[in-house]
Amino acid sequence: MERMTLDIVQERKGSVKSANSTITATPFTVAALQNATNSFCQENLVGEGSVGCVYRADFPNGNILAIKKIDSAILSLQEEDDFLEIVTKMSRLRHGNIVPLVGYCTEHRQRLLVFDHVKNGSLHDMLHFGNERSNKLLTWNARVKIALGVARALEYLHEVCTPFVVHGNFKSENILLDEDLNPQLSDCGLSTGHQMIGSFGYSAPEFVLSGICTVKSEVYSFGVVMLEILTGRKPLDSSRERSEQSLVRWATPQLHDIDALARMVDPALNGMYPAKSLSRFADIIASCVQTEPKFRPPMSDIVQAIVRLVRRASIARIRTSDESRFSFKTPEHGSIDTPY
Repeated sequence: MERMTLDIVQERKGSVKSANSTITATPFTVAALQNATNSFCQENLVGEGSVGCVYRADFPNGNILAIKKIDSAILSLQEEDDFLEIVTKMSRLRHGNIVPLVGYCTEHRQRLLVFDHVKNGSLHDMLHFGNERSNKLLTWNARVKIALGVARALEYLHEVCTPFVVHGNFKSENILLDEDLNPQLSDCGLSTGHQMIGSFGYSAPEFVLSGICTVKSEVYSFGVVMLEILTGRKPLDSSRERSEQSLVRWATPQLHDIDALARMVDPALNGMYPAKSLSRFADIIASCVQTEPKFRPPMSDIVQAIVRLVRRASIARIRTSDESRFSFKTPEHGSIDTPY
C-alpha cells in the first residue's frame, strides 16, 4: 500500500511517540477515519464481531481499508498503553495468510485498528450464506486450499513467532477470503493471555472448563472449522434435531465410516469431490478434535498432512467437467497444482 499522506497521520506525544519506535503500523486521526467511513455510518458497516464492529473505509487516494472499532470494555483496553501493546504485537505479524495491520488510532480515547480490506467476506458467510450473498461456489478444491492456507497461518503463529501467538478466538468468521478465495486470518494477536474470548461450538473441552486457550485448544478449533468446510454446517445449530445440534458430537463418530462420510458432505458440492481426498480430510479432522489435548498434532504436522492430501489427489488426477485448476503456492513446497 502506498504511503499515507501527512494529513491523515496524527502527531502524538509521550507514550505513543515512544511506542512508535516498535510499531510499524501508521497512526491515523479520528477525523481521517470518520471521513473515510462517512462517520462510521450503517451503510459502511461490513461486520460485527466479538470485540467490535468493522467498517469499510474509502480514502481520497483510492485506498480501500477496513476499520475495526474496538469495544474497549470487552478487551479491557481503557489504558492507551495496553492498546499500544496489542498494536505492537499485531504490527509484527507478517504472513501471506494473515490480514496485515495497516494502522491504528488512539485519539479521544478511541481504540481503532486499520486493516487491508479483504473483498469476499468471511468463510462463515461463504459457507452458510453463499448462495444469498455471492455467485462464487466453494468447490472441493477451494475448500482444501482454504484449509491449507489457514493451517499455515496457525503454524506461523504457534511455531514460527517468538514468543508464540495464540489467536484466542479462532472461528470461520475470522477467516476472510480474497477475490481468488485465498484465506486471510483476521484478529491475530488481538486477544491477550488474560483476555481470551473463545466462541461457542469452536472451543476445546479444556478451554470450556478453564478459560485458558493454548496452541492445543486452537488445534481443536481448527478441526471444527475443517468440519464446517466438509459439511457446510454450523458448529452449533439449534434448528436441527437434538442429536445433530453439536457438529463435533454428531460428526466425530462418523468420520471413519466411508458411507456415513458421504452423507455428511455439504450438499452444495453436488457429489463433486474425490472420495479418497474426502476420507483423508476426515482423518485430519479426527486427529484435531480429540478430547485429550496431548493427542492432537501440532499445526506443522497438520500442514504436512494437508499437503500430502493435495499431492495424492494431484497424482490421482480425478477430473470433473465443472471444476477448474488452482495452485497452492507455499514457501516450503513451491507450487502444488491440483487438476481435478
